Amino acid sequence: MAASPSSLSLLLLPLLFSLSRAATFDIVNQCSDTIWPAALPGGGVRLDPGQTWSLNVNPGTAGGRIWARTGCNFDGSGSGSCQTGDCGGRLNCQLSGAPPTTLAEFSLNQPNNLDFYDISVIDGFNVPMSFGPTSGGCPNLQCSADVNGQCPSEQRVSGGCNGCNGQMQCSTFFKNLCPDAYTYPSDNTATKSCPSGTNYRVVFCP
Repeated sequence: MAASPSSLSLLLLPLLFSLSRAATFDIVNQCSDTIWPAALPGGGVRLDPGQTWSLNVNPGTAGGRIWARTGCNFDGSGSGSCQTGDCGGRLNCQLSGAPPTTLAEFSLNQPNNLDFYDISVIDGFNVPMSFGPTSGGCPNLQCSADVNGQCPSEQRVSGGCNGCNGQMQCSTFFKNLCPDAYTYPSDNTATKSCPSGTNYRVVFCP
């Protein structure tokens, strides 16, 4: 007997739910110092060594990003500043962080029911990072080399290493140290995909 439209709807509900639920991003500080991770969307928090910030991101979010801020001081109202990654002097970020920042970038529930994600050092590097799914067979990305310690003098700033501004020699420096990362805008090998409904983990100082 053919299934009725109502029973088909019930059968499809779990599939639709899995494709439309929020993705959880576990953001972990494995650094020896306090950092202040930030996310768009999501805001920002203080994260002491060993702590995790769990962030739910709505399906359909495009152009999301997560980064670490370092050397921050905030008052009780959430106003202050950071040495790297500052987002307009606010603890709860509504703006992208000032370079240099190591970025985890993502777009969820895109065409063909896929998420797309990458690590980018186009805006430079401040804190080592890994980024990948918490389950399944999708790739885990990593940029954990001592980029700041090896940064060319002309790109070195307090707390980080500036990006390339399209200079290929500079891009090669970053690519050699972080082959998983976006180092220039047309680097189409750096973006990975995973089925929508996947959860992710971002680790600073993996």
